[in-house]
This record gives sequence, structure tokens and C-alpha cells, in this order.
Amino acid sequence: MTIGEFASFNIGILVYFAGVRLNGKITFLNRYNIPEPVSGGLFVAGIVLLVYLVSGSEIGFSLETRDFLLLYFFTSIGLNARFADLLKGGRPLALLLGLTIAFMILQNIVGVVAGVSMGLPVAFGLIGGTVSLVGGHGTAIAWAPTFAETYGVASAAEIGAATATLGLILASIMGGPTAKYLIEGRGAKPAPEVHEKVANIGFERDGDQVQQITHVDLMRSLLVLNIAIVLGVALQKAIGEAGLELPLFVVCLFCGILLSNIVPMLFPRLAWPARTPGLAVISEFALGVFLAISLMSLQLWTIAGLAGPMLIILGLQVLAAGSFILFVLFPVMGRDYEAAVLGAGFAGFALGATPTAIANMTAVTKHYGPATKAFLILPLVSAFFVDLANAAIIRVFLNLS
Repeated sequence: MTIGEFASFNIGILVYFAGVRLNGKITFLNRYNIPEPVSGGLFVAGIVLLVYLVSGSEIGFSLETRDFLLLYFFTSIGLNARFADLLKGGRPLALLLGLTIAFMILQNIVGVVAGVSMGLPVAFGLIGGTVSLVGGHGTAIAWAPTFAETYGVASAAEIGAATATLGLILASIMGGPTAKYLIEGRGAKPAPEVHEKVANIGFERDGDQVQQITHVDLMRSLLVLNIAIVLGVALQKAIGEAGLELPLFVVCLFCGILLSNIVPMLFPRLAWPARTPGLAVISEFALGVFLAISLMSLQLWTIAGLAGPMLIILGLQVLAAGSFILFVLFPVMGRDYEAAVLGAGFAGFALGATPTAIANMTAVTKHYGPATKAFLILPLVSAFFVDLANAAIIRVFLNLS
């Protein structure tokens, strides 16, 4: 049974509120910065699993609204990005990109070595690497026919989807505790002047004065978001015809960056929604409901189909990701509060997806204070560069097999 679009959307909102309630009641969830939509989403996914085990009925949710919320979220990130900030953050951005590429290579090495040591083909190890983890469900499904037909991995689509599902769960619960350890155990305390920006994607404010949000602010933000998304759809079609395939949310993010850095310069008197409370509200709403729907839609019974070797590979990948964050990423990025927040985000997309990374960082900054640089550079790396690099890295490993 698949629940319709309208009902799925509203259930997603209820699931978010359920997560807020759970985090308020269960000290562990709040203390270790587990995002509210993750708490509520996994709770509902557990109920759906129970229904399946008892009755054999599969409950699914329509995901079209969820996917559109993803466009809103990433486009808002693009609208908040300024070329001046990108240039200012050029070195951290380059460092994080280099670290991410290095980790992707490491993740595939771990998967391949572990798989081969158990007598499995290289392609099987790659499914337990960046194909399903950094790449997520979309990449796993896209590569499945190649792995099944060319490299002889039977049920590659099912194994990849189950691996990505479990990876998403692990990413959702790993980021908060990682940041808590780095902040409280490794001395990465936030600076005292934490009140300058809001602890999310970020909007500017005047001292301690709270800016009011009006319906005009929301309408302006929605209009600009929709314009950027329309341009993104057109641009994706154009570059697709030229032979380059990019996810729509990446193209929309890019269009948001272009609009925010061109339109205000050409029309300086035009009210622009970048870094305003109205855009921040829409962005947080889109992210929260997107994650709630994503987590409640997980078909946990598919994880039972994972073979023992893949579970071993996943365990090794969790150890690899945690070790990389603690001993490589955190020191290289400066051993400070921003680096700790980046650690939470890195755990989110290294095993799951970029929205999970942002949710992890948001949960951390709600407790400890904002981390503007982390919210600026991580989405650009994880959403914009990773998909391009991943395709090349996977191909290199397959050619070496």
C-alpha cells in the first residue's frame, strides 16, 4: 500500500513534531544531537517494519513532494552563497574538497580489500564503498545494471539500496555524538561571540535585534526560489543534451549561486531574499520535512537481505569514517569548533547524504552556537563536487579490477 502525496506530506510534518517530542523526552537523543526528523522518522519506520513483520503488508509513501523540498533546500543554499565569501573561504573549501576525495578513495579501498579478502569481486566491495554510501540510493541504483550485467554481482540493485539505507541510518546517528566528543572531549569549544548569526544555513541580523518575518518576506523568497528552480530545470536539460548528467538539485544550487551574485549587483535597490529570516524559515522547513519523509519511508526489512560480508564491510566503513574524522579531518581543518561541526556534517554525507549532513550540523549548532564557515563550504563540496568525483573514482577502481 502506497500512501498518497498529500497524506505523505502531512504525515512528514507530524513525524517531525514526533521527533521534537521524542528528543524532549529522551535525554540521550537531545544530549547527543540527534536531529528531530531522524528521531521521528526512524520511530515511524520502526512501526512500519512491525506492521510488515506482523501482517506482511508493505506500507510506502509518495516521495514527489519530498523531492521538491530537496530542490528548495539546495537552492536556498545557493542563494545564500556569495562569491566574496567563497573566495574568503577558498582555502578551507579546497582543503575539505581534497580531504573528501581522499576519503572517497579510502572508502573504496576499504570496501574492495574487505570484499576481495572474503572471496568477492571488486564490484561487490565498491557497492559497500562510495557507490552506496557517499553516492546514496541514486548512485547505487544507477550503477546496479553495470555491476549485475558486466561484473556478475547478482541483485546489485537490492544490495545497493539496502546498503544505502543502513548507511543513511548510521550517518544520522553518528554525526551528533562525533561532534559532541570533539567539542567537549577535544576542546573544540565555540567562540563566545556566537550570537552574530543564526545556527542554521545562516542569515544576517543586527546585533541582538530579532527581525520579524512577514508574508511578503516569505512570498519574495518563494518567488526567487521558484525562478532559480525553473532556470535549474532548463539548464539541466541543456547540459544533458550536451552529454553531461548532473542531479537537478546540484544544478538548482548552482543557479541560486549565480542569481544571488548577479541580480543584486545589477539591481542594488531590489529587495533580495538571500540570508534573510524568510529564506531561512523556508530552508529549515524544507530540510526538516524532507528528512522526516526520507527516514519514515525507509523499508527496514530490506536491510535483512544484506549478506553477512556486506555487514562486515559496513562495520569497517563506520570505523574508517570515524577514524578519518578524528585523526585527519579535524586536525587538518583546524581543531576548532568549525572543524568539529564539519566532522558532524562529514559523517552525515560520508555514510549517508548531504541533507543528513546539514541536519547533523544544524542539531549541533542548536546546542553550541553557529558555524557559518561549515555551512558554507560543506554543501558546496558534498552536493556540487562529490557526484562528479565519485563517477570518476568508481570508474578508475573498476578499470583496475
